[in-house]
Amino acid sequence: MLISLVVLSYNRSDALLAVLRALALQTDRGFEVIVADDGSREEHVAALRALAPALPYRLVHAWQGDVGFTAAAARNWGARQARGDYLVLLDGDCVPRPDFVARHRALARPGCLLNGSRVLLSQGLTRSALAQGLDLARRPWSWWLGQRLRGGCNKWLGLFLRWPAALRRARPGFRWKGIRSCNMGVWRSDFEAIDGFDESFDGWGHEDADFVLRLQHHGCARVDGFWATEVLHLWHRQAARAQESRNLDKVRARMRGQIVRAEHGLSNPRLPGLERHCSVLREGPAPVAPARAPRA
Repeated sequence: MLISLVVLSYNRSDALLAVLRALALQTDRGFEVIVADDGSREEHVAALRALAPALPYRLVHAWQGDVGFTAAAARNWGARQARGDYLVLLDGDCVPRPDFVARHRALARPGCLLNGSRVLLSQGLTRSALAQGLDLARRPWSWWLGQRLRGGCNKWLGLFLRWPAALRRARPGFRWKGIRSCNMGVWRSDFEAIDGFDESFDGWGHEDADFVLRLQHHGCARVDGFWATEVLHLWHRQAARAQESRNLDKVRARMRGQIVRAEHGLSNPRLPGLERHCSVLREGPAPVAPARAPRA
């Protein structure tokens, strides 16, 4: 099974390059990467292009014009370029551990969506890691324990301990808590069945909750990826949240119904005239997937 990693990015090439370098260290090589670019400026695109030849996997750049926060549309545009049967959504400031793809593969189940987990890094650790080019993905447990004691991260055990694959992972019904579109796995067929993310959500806020809600209305069960799929979430300032309450009200209204397909999604984008283009930056070798998925 080919896994397509759809990595959302916007004007933060230092973080994005750290993510892409960490993906080059994956133990499971059965994947491709699509950078879903929400309108990054040319200098950030140039940095991505400069790194591409050194990467060992297929890399696609799916760019759309900058008209404000349109993460839903960017993810949809990126997903359109995917060749895999399984999509892993990842943000361009979330550095994966070397077993990240392997853990997602091990937890992928038909009829399920996987809600990943994250470790939040402090502003100071993020700044020093990016400035010094620290290999965060392969730091040992003792280093992370030290960071936890110094306030560099909010937790660390989940980076090294592994919870049994099936035990207490299912989450019946819709639960708002813990939804992480910065780290999420979903079958492409289910993504297409609900018409992807709903681009009618304006600005930051809750388009990911709506995505999960509609997947569950479609019949998908939610599975949590804690102590298996943790990523290192680099610090950043919060996005403007002027539309959060309006988006929140929209999700709450949909909780009272059974809506499945997006109002504006893959088949009916909200901004059909938005400038978009896509290019393959690195074709890469044929993906090599393990013969047997490892246990989570």
